[in-house]
Amino acid sequence: MRTFSVEPEAAGQRLDRYLAERLHELSRTRIQELIAQGHVRLSGAPARPSTKVCAGQQITVEVIPRPPLRAVPEPIPVEILYEDDDVVAVNKPAGMAVHAGAGLSRGTLVNALLHRYGRLSGAAGELRPGIVHRLDKLTSGVLLVARHDAAHRALAEQFRRREVEKLYLALLHGSLPRSAGCIELPVARDLRRRIRMTTRRQEGRAARTDWRVRCRFPAFTLVEAIPHTGRTHQIRVHFAALGRPVVGDTLYGAPRQVRVGRQTLPLLRRFFLHAARITFQHPCRDERICVRAPLPVELRQFLAQLAAACGVPTDSVDRAVADFL
Repeated sequence: MRTFSVEPEAAGQRLDRYLAERLHELSRTRIQELIAQGHVRLSGAPARPSTKVCAGQQITVEVIPRPPLRAVPEPIPVEILYEDDDVVAVNKPAGMAVHAGAGLSRGTLVNALLHRYGRLSGAAGELRPGIVHRLDKLTSGVLLVARHDAAHRALAEQFRRREVEKLYLALLHGSLPRSAGCIELPVARDLRRRIRMTTRRQEGRAARTDWRVRCRFPAFTLVEAIPHTGRTHQIRVHFAALGRPVVGDTLYGAPRQVRVGRQTLPLLRRFFLHAARITFQHPCRDERICVRAPLPVELRQFLAQLAAACGVPTDSVDRAVADFL
């Protein structure tokens, strides 16, 4: 049981935000769940996440673990880019979570893969069978999955040694001053907003992202990005640190909707961030494999709409994305 007394300077804050700033080991989503389940008491009574706290009020929090989740098969269509008896490369669509997590147990990539293959590597636990690395829910593209534990260990070691080559395509707000560059900024959890990462904490883990411009628009830049490390939200937080957030990424400062002059483009409803290519050593034989995921239709359409709104010739855009189709 944790107990807090609301400080005068914290008066007026939402209950869930007040607790999120003090219970760093819990996400705000988990705190909201505990409040809804009656495990948080404000002056001895149940409350809502949006309740405003008052100076001197006593808050008690009973921190209980979530019931264990277990992945179950579901008949969900999924596009396979490469498969053999050891490893699978799947084209994850934007909007699909890789595995179950807070408040989510169905409709994930893991559910779909279990239905297709029956069994995957158990090295990552029952919740994440086969999962060697991840993509954010609103990011699309190629993802590797291990079919058995030996393959999982071999692939995980390649990631640890930074021997896996990944290439992403991203559309950024703003203009970059050079045609190519390298971002080397440490990445750490943002202690004020636990769902975010930040480059402003000295104790962050080293991270490097190389980038190259593919096409320029007025107030936007299409880039390819190569992360040499695998930090959470790395590409997103690195470009946000330059003041150039990924289009659609409102968590890191991008507007919800794109405007060009007086024209508002259709809502994208995802990040313009796509894992276009991955190159790795086959986990069980002497072969280097490169797998590509074509640029999704919705991103190609968005680029066409942006080009039309900005007056950029379509052939310039076509040349820029030709390697990603």
